[in-house]
Amino acid sequence: MIIVGLDLAGVETRPSGFCVLKGLKVETGILYSGQEIIDRIQQIKPEIVAIDAPLSLPDGRKSIEERTSVHLRECDRELLKRRIKFFPITLGPMRKLTERGIRLMGVLKKKGLKVIEVYPGGAQDVLNIPRKQRGINKLIRGLKGLKITGLTDKMTDHELDAVTCAYVGKLFLEGKTLTFGNPEKSIIMPK
Repeated sequence: MIIVGLDLAGVETRPSGFCVLKGLKVETGILYSGQEIIDRIQQIKPEIVAIDAPLSLPDGRKSIEERTSVHLRECDRELLKRRIKFFPITLGPMRKLTERGIRLMGVLKKKGLKVIEVYPGGAQDVLNIPRKQRGINKLIRGLKGLKITGLTDKMTDHELDAVTCAYVGKLFLEGKTLTFGNPEKSIIMPK
C-alpha cells in the first residue's frame, strides 16, 4: 500500500511538505510548484492522496472571494464541537490555500486518483501527539510512537505534517477514521 501525504502551501513560492508512506516507512521531501507535485504523485501511483488544505467551500458559497456571512463548512463545525483548533478557510492566507487545494484536487481526480482532505494538527491532537508548535523533536517522538520509521531530525515541520497526512490516509484505507462533514465536503480524522 502506497500513500501520499501533502502539506500544501498556499503559494508555489513556499515549501509544501511531501511524504510517501509504504507500510510504515516514510520518505519525505519539499516540493513547490503544482506541476512538480502532480508529476511526483503520478510517478508514485498511490492508493490515496491525503492533503492538508481545504478542498471544498462552505455550502452556499460560490467562490472563496465571495463576501457572505457563510464562513464554516459542516466539517469545520464538527472540529469546533470537538474543540480542535483550526483556521477558517475564509481567513486571509487560507483563501489562497483553499483555491490551490481545490484546483489541485480537481486535477488529481481527473487523473483517476482518490483524494481526501486531512488536518494534521487535529489528527495529532486526536492521536495524542504534540503539534509542531510544541517542538519538532516532540512531534518526531510522537510519530515514532506510532511505529513510523524513516524519520530524521533533519525533516522540516512541513515534511512532518505530510507524514501525519499520509498516516491518516493509511488509517482511512484501513477503516480506522471518522468523516467530519458530508462525504463530498469532509475532513478525515483518526478514530
